[in-house]
Amino acid sequence: MAHHKSALKRIRQTAKRTQRNRFYRTRIKNITKAVREAVAAGDKEKALEALKIANREFHKYVSKGVLKKNTAARKVSRLHKLVNSMTEAA
Repeated sequence: MAHHKSALKRIRQTAKRTQRNRFYRTRIKNITKAVREAVAAGDKEKALEALKIANREFHKYVSKGVLKKNTAARKVSRLHKLVNSMTEAA
């Protein structure tokens, strides 16, 4: 266990950050999953709505510093590609 005041503070900060990051990681997975499930079900309208939410949320996470800009762009791009392939096949 740490004895210095600054080390104790670091432990508290790390615990808080870990909890926050775990929430965001789970949220990102769930948002992505919603888009993929809508595509798998063949529901174009639901997929587009989920994609819109994904786009907004991922870019919000960029501004909060949770995701890097290119990571968010890559994830959104892949989801767009998936939804567009669904509409072309239909």
